[in-house]
Amino acid sequence: MYDILWLLLRILVFLLGATSVIAAALSAIRTFVLPRSVSDVFSRNVFLVVRMFFELRKRRTTTYEQRDQIMELYAPISLLALLTAWLLCIQLGYTAMFWGLTDGSLYQAFKISGSSLFTLGIAFVDTFPATLLTFSEAAIGLLLVALLISYLPTIYTSFSRREEAVTLLETRAGSPPSAVEMIKRYYRIGGLEKLTEIWRSWEKWFAEIEESHTSLGSLTFFRSPQPQRSWVTAAGAILDTASLINAALDIPHDPQADLCIRAGYLCLRYVSSFFKMPFDPNPDPTDPISISRVEFDLAYDELAAEGVPMKPDREQAWRDFSGWRVNYDTPLLALAELTDAPRAPWVSDRFLIHPPRLLTRYRR
Repeated sequence: MYDILWLLLRILVFLLGATSVIAAALSAIRTFVLPRSVSDVFSRNVFLVVRMFFELRKRRTTTYEQRDQIMELYAPISLLALLTAWLLCIQLGYTAMFWGLTDGSLYQAFKISGSSLFTLGIAFVDTFPATLLTFSEAAIGLLLVALLISYLPTIYTSFSRREEAVTLLETRAGSPPSAVEMIKRYYRIGGLEKLTEIWRSWEKWFAEIEESHTSLGSLTFFRSPQPQRSWVTAAGAILDTASLINAALDIPHDPQADLCIRAGYLCLRYVSSFFKMPFDPNPDPTDPISISRVEFDLAYDELAAEGVPMKPDREQAWRDFSGWRVNYDTPLLALAELTDAPRAPWVSDRFLIHPPRLLTRYRR
């Protein structure tokens, strides 16, 4: 009876070990290989745990520059922590399988597993089933490292394309980017009615962001080379510029601006959904937004003072702007909070009104 129970225990441990290995392998496939938006629980939890440590470190800071210096390491360290977690799960899983398959001690099984995973050759068991496990573990370990190495160039290629547009925006919208500033600059050079190419290029940018930041989730947290820049604040400035022009400026309507706004809010919604951040997918045009009427009136007056042609019906202009903004207001602010974006008008400066709730939201 004792022997049967001992055999059943070894079988159970072997199966648990195999489950651990399969879970880690599937997580790596979803993260590195699968070319679509799939939220992986394993990767998500690793990033959350690392983020908690970074949040603790950020509590000691007093300026944004200090926070930015801390958060610049978040994405790289999280990727290395993810690889470490995979390797640990695989080693522990194979330890359980070696223990369930052989008559050795748990320490001996751990030693054989580590030797196999890192191809050290310092311990082995010369039986056919154990040899198969040894070869498979060595192959998985090498494959994971190879996948990470090949994954990095893909990340940095997408990062470079993203940041090119963000950098160019500084000459058009200032630093930090502002919708009001962008409209004023284009008015000064007589370009308000020639923005079609801008809307078209940013529509394409939003499509690329949607694809890359959901299939390569860690890319969302890679920070811009300059502390005052952020892909989130750039997205907000472009969307607010298009919304303001559509709603308040007395110039011929450009349908391409509508398409750019739609591409933008769809992009932000898909990225927000990937990180499981709540938002209303079908907001009503009259729903409240984070921009107050006072702030809108100040922007309206500033543009009018610059000589920008404004629609005379300010009330209707506010309703139209609010109707555009409501489509992306919640996802935009949530992503700004998630990425700890630098302060920018109508985007990350909303934290003074809506305190950060990142970790609380993620624990739900």
